[in-house]
Amino acid sequence: MQLTMQIVEKNLKELIPYENNPRRNEEAVPLVANSIREFGFKVPIVIDKDGVIVCGHTRYKAAEQLGRETVPCVVADDLTPEQIKAFRLADNKVSEAAEWDREKLDFELESLELDDFDMGDFGFDIKDEEEEEHDGYYGDERERTNDEYNLRAFDGERAAGFYQIPTLEPTSYIPNELIGFNYVLTDKQKNAGVHFFIDDYQFRRCYERPDFYIEKLKEYPCVLTPDWSLYMDMPMAMKIYNVYRSRLFGQMCQDAGIQVIPTLQWAGSDTFQFVFDGLPQNSTVAVSTVGVMRDAQATEVWCTGMKEALKRLHPKAIVLYGAEMPEFDFGGAKIKHFTARKFENTEN
Repeated sequence: MQLTMQIVEKNLKELIPYENNPRRNEEAVPLVANSIREFGFKVPIVIDKDGVIVCGHTRYKAAEQLGRETVPCVVADDLTPEQIKAFRLADNKVSEAAEWDREKLDFELESLELDDFDMGDFGFDIKDEEEEEHDGYYGDERERTNDEYNLRAFDGERAAGFYQIPTLEPTSYIPNELIGFNYVLTDKQKNAGVHFFIDDYQFRRCYERPDFYIEKLKEYPCVLTPDWSLYMDMPMAMKIYNVYRSRLFGQMCQDAGIQVIPTLQWAGSDTFQFVFDGLPQNSTVAVSTVGVMRDAQATEVWCTGMKEALKRLHPKAIVLYGAEMPEFDFGGAKIKHFTARKFENTEN
């Protein structure tokens, strides 16, 4: 028996984006919006019986951008929850298997150009012969490299030390609550500062997609700079890079108007040559005490680094994050302590 696909018109407000959609589609949204504007909404959005989007998140965002009230939908109520999840991934994956026949594509684009049809509106890179001579492969690859390492965000005039560590402005802000970065996309309260005292893999995406996540972080009262790991046995080059990108991301957040609290990082005393570069004097700072009481060496490394930070930076307030911490004289700095497990905090 052949089933007929039924397309129903749904109010856009009835649709629910899938919260764990693994596809990054922000850059495609304006292109899809151009397509809908030019050709109409020809491909429906697939939703489950509860209105959660299965396929078509980009079309959904494009419809929002265009101010549409309704969109055509197909309700996949014949699929099990497991099939829905598999279909969502499969729909995104299969397109990666196809590639352009460059010769045929160029012919089609050139024929459309003769009809004054601008395919650049839909993401096609149309260049004239003069541009081809002066740009080409190297230019394209350099742009990708810039994006990969956020090189456009780096400003040599706002960097310190031999390794050109980006500088941060001081802040006097002290948060009342903290929440881990891994909850940013699902947290509804938006009343806590965001910390990065979690495993590195859970927040590397913030550096890979800074524009996207900085927009999300703007919703919170403050952000602690990312605590990329500085393990004792890491190569020194990696330690330098982890400090560099923590400061750069913090600087990017400050430029976006976000209240930023610098996170202190160090390993052994040989890292003191760069770990304090770019940090402000007389500011609120943050530091983790997780694992400090693991053994005598860990305690000594932490205490030595904290003493050096006090001597160099003279912080007015210190946000401590961790369930345990050694006895330590913080001088006149105000201390706000958050436990690592329940977000309970004490103040003195």
